[in-house]
Amino acid sequence: MLLAYFSRAGENYHFGGRRRLEVGNTEVLAGMIRDRIGCEVYRIEAADPYSDDYEETVARNVREQNTDARPKIARALPDLDGYPTVLPASPIWNVRAPMIMTTFAEGLDFTGRTVLPVTTYAMSGLGTTERDYTASCRGATIGEGLAVQGEKVSASGGDLDGWLRRNDLT
Repeated sequence: MLLAYFSRAGENYHFGGRRRLEVGNTEVLAGMIRDRIGCEVYRIEAADPYSDDYEETVARNVREQNTDARPKIARALPDLDGYPTVLPASPIWNVRAPMIMTTFAEGLDFTGRTVLPVTTYAMSGLGTTERDYTASCRGATIGEGLAVQGEKVSASGGDLDGWLRRNDLT
């Protein structure tokens, strides 16, 4: 199984305000998943890193969504051979995964694989990830996703364990 995640530290939304994070919420959740199931991990990093300023990141994300951009990834994409299940993990920005997740998904062949979306969010849950990954993960079966509110990631172990069990990942 491969867990491929994108996360952003810095200034983040926090219960209507802002809080500076040393480690992004999605990275924390990815670590919890890795520790529980021992999967391989690929970190998705932007070739042009996102600002640690919240408002600048929001503005960039809106531009990328409005132009259907495909931000470049800093390193080579992983080889999916030997990974029947892929967990793409990211925050939800403006109701969908950041556009870099589409760059990731469209750059690989998901034929015959199961994709289980994982998100951290403020208000949108899984957002449009199931629909988006159905379109961009060509040939994949999209399974049950996991959505964890960013502010509550540290306390989400019970929800995570239940999701792992329901998807036969433990």
